[in-house]
Amino acid sequence: MPRPDRMSPQELRAAVSLASIFGLRMFGMFVILPVFAIYAEGLPGGDDLTMVGIAIGVYGLTQAILQIPFGWWSDRFGRKPVIYAGLAVFAAGSFVAALGIHIWVVILGRVLQGAGAISAAVMAMTADLTREQHRTKAMAIIGSTIGTAFALSLVFSPWLNRVMGVPGIFAMTGVLVLIAIWVVYAVVPDAPEHLEPRVARGGVTAFLNVLRDAQLARLNYGIFTLHAVLMAVFIAVPLELRAGRSISPSCSDRSCSCCRPS
Repeated sequence: MPRPDRMSPQELRAAVSLASIFGLRMFGMFVILPVFAIYAEGLPGGDDLTMVGIAIGVYGLTQAILQIPFGWWSDRFGRKPVIYAGLAVFAAGSFVAALGIHIWVVILGRVLQGAGAISAAVMAMTADLTREQHRTKAMAIIGSTIGTAFALSLVFSPWLNRVMGVPGIFAMTGVLVLIAIWVVYAVVPDAPEHLEPRVARGGVTAFLNVLRDAQLARLNYGIFTLHAVLMAVFIAVPLELRAGRSISPSCSDRSCSCCRPS
């Protein structure tokens, strides 16, 4: 009988293995960001910064659109089948983006990556596999894994770009996601039989009620703004750093001496 004040071995296994799925996906996704804007300049159509912005940001947009449907599908068809499908789509998008023959091909790959919107299904499975008093611990493990993946991606991105280039990083991401599929199959425990599958209730009406919730709307807007600014930073800053500009926060005139290329 597991102690109520400690996570059981199965709960710990579930939390760590599900966190590793996030880590494998997120590392491959984050590691692209610091180097993509400069890489895209060499692609046909990549000289248009709007297209570069779409290529970077469309991943999050597709995720946002499909996150709730994936949650519904996981209620109806079971967590693991939906996670398998989402990871497979993500891997396919990574390999498409690795082709890198045109900016539109990369955008298509990024759309497919975002279409593997399994975060809701993974979080739901985390809730299924942990007791209520330990659920926040499991979520914290997942959150810290995402933060660690982001930090490591900033460190390793320039080195990986030198070693394999951006197409190689996209391909590596596809391989990491295939490893994540194996983790789901071999390591993540199965949900209890009485929890899976479930009948999704509410449909469109429930979805519209969620959109109308004022508190959730504030949260959604805040997260959307945060992510939009973050993606914009990864377009502007790499180009500024390459140009050798050191822009003073108090100066908006690029013609002055503090903003000229060094």
